[in-house]
Amino acid sequence: MSDQSGGGKVSRAFFEERIAPNLGAERSDVALGPAHGCDFGVIRPNGSPHATVLATDPISILPDLGLDRAGRFALHVVLSDVAVSGVAPSHLSIAFSLPESMIDDEFGAVWKAVHEECERLGIAVTTGHTARYPGATLPWVGAATAIGVGDPDRIVRPDGARVGDRIVVTKGPAVESVGLFASLFPEAIDLPAETVATAQELLDDVRLVADALAVAEAARGAVGDGNAGVHAMHDATEGGLLGAFHEMAAAAGVRFAVETDAVPWQPGVSAVCDALGMDPWRATTAGTLLASVAPEAADAVVEALRDRDTPAAVVGEVQEGEGVTLDGTETDAPTGDASWPIYADLSARETTD
Repeated sequence: MSDQSGGGKVSRAFFEERIAPNLGAERSDVALGPAHGCDFGVIRPNGSPHATVLATDPISILPDLGLDRAGRFALHVVLSDVAVSGVAPSHLSIAFSLPESMIDDEFGAVWKAVHEECERLGIAVTTGHTARYPGATLPWVGAATAIGVGDPDRIVRPDGARVGDRIVVTKGPAVESVGLFASLFPEAIDLPAETVATAQELLDDVRLVADALAVAEAARGAVGDGNAGVHAMHDATEGGLLGAFHEMAAAAGVRFAVETDAVPWQPGVSAVCDALGMDPWRATTAGTLLASVAPEAADAVVEALRDRDTPAAVVGEVQEGEGVTLDGTETDAPTGDASWPIYADLSARETTD
């Protein structure tokens, strides 16, 4: 179900032509429905003082990361899409379609990691499905829906960026991709061992639940009015940081003007991207948070993130117009993810070796 070579999310054109016109019944309690590049949906029953935020993502288990680490990594990809609403994820529905080759102890290790991380974050697993099926293969073994319940007036919509806002970015480009490749294919990266080891640690930066909630809280404190301080948040996944800029700008009908020198970079990212020939701006980087915040809240948001030891900076502003500029130069939205062909090549090399 993709019109893109190399896999990954379908294009905006595919979504608007094939999916958006066919969304089942229209219901008045759907406050925010599916949109390309938007991380979550919102349900608010008529008259209810609460709204429910939901996000669904595939589950990918990469055993070579270590089963405990693989389980936590897969979980946080799902949880992040609710957290960027400013509402804490509180419930989880998860379904596994396991390969017949995955033994009980292996799945048990994955599930224990999921349980422990949910327990730490106050998240209850409320329903799910687990089975083995012929033809099921790693790493794609199911899907999960994260759920959060909160004050509808405090939900940060993904399409809410406003002209004049400041753009805050954490962690920077390609953190997820570099961390994955350094962990899965260390021998294929022609760099000193200490550089590769530093890059491997980046995979633990995929978590952004606490960062997103800290942004929402800091912005409210700075402005003192619901979610008026932060107008949109987004997790930079497929299509990378540049893709996330384009998605946020298009959703709000505005232009993002970004200064690249201001963007944070994690140690090892540039070196690994150069060694692999991967464009860091277009490579998936789950865990990197984008926020469009009111000018008067920008300093407080950056300070709150840095207090959590999360690298963060104001990297630009929201302007009238459309699209994304990097250092004043117009850019095209990515049509795919730069990490997919690199992953395919590294996997093929490992198989032939």
